[in-house]
Amino acid sequence: MLYPSCVTQDSFTRITYSVQAPVARITLHHPPVNVIDVPMMEELAAALAEVESRPEVSVVVLSGGEQVFSAGVDVAAHTPERIQEMLTKFHAIFRAMVGSRKVLVGAVHGHCLGGGAELAMICDLVVTSDSATWGFPEIGLACFPPVAAVALASVVGQKQAAELILTGRKIDGLEAQAMRLANLAVPDREVEGKVGEWIARLARLSPAALAVTKKAMYVWDAMHFDKGLARAEKIYLEELMQTEGAREGVQAFLDKREPRWK
Repeated sequence: MLYPSCVTQDSFTRITYSVQAPVARITLHHPPVNVIDVPMMEELAAALAEVESRPEVSVVVLSGGEQVFSAGVDVAAHTPERIQEMLTKFHAIFRAMVGSRKVLVGAVHGHCLGGGAELAMICDLVVTSDSATWGFPEIGLACFPPVAAVALASVVGQKQAAELILTGRKIDGLEAQAMRLANLAVPDREVEGKVGEWIARLARLSPAALAVTKKAMYVWDAMHFDKGLARAEKIYLEELMQTEGAREGVQAFLDKREPRWK
């Protein structure tokens, strides 16, 4: 092993985090489906900040384990008294990812939905299981995914982004690859192997060169992303969450019933 030292962060309860230079691994760990609640958001932000301070790390692998990536953000956090805090903390993760100078590699198994799909989408490189389930189902709750609303079209194109967000249609890993949400779609058992191949290739390269190259690649998109996300947050809080539809959609989900739209 070229990089034998390993550091773990035992204080985390919603994620696992380890460093074995030049690779850091962040794994969502909130069984059974890795729902992203506010504690997980705080831990993700802390791990990303910690790894960003490590010059010996050039690659960050983000995964949800071998069964599921994430079923999305905690719907219970969409209540009027909690929504602003939730959006602020969740979107801080994406601002950190977009500004990161590390190569972010996503490894996707199982459900990759809503906020989970947004996390995977923002990674630089993604390997998905061909049987994984991707989607942005928020419209079914009379909501929308702010990060995807801002950035998905630049990944998959405007028409496909509109279809995924406006209909909430779910797709498998093969279609996610065809839409360019993922670089590779492989059988479930091969995901880690393909991630390992990328790690081996990236580990031979200069961390400084990778960092500067990433900065140059995303400098234009990062400016537009930050402004667009701020605008999407404002629309979400001041317009969407004031509608009766959004309140009914969230409450119906929590009550485990069909929404009654007016």
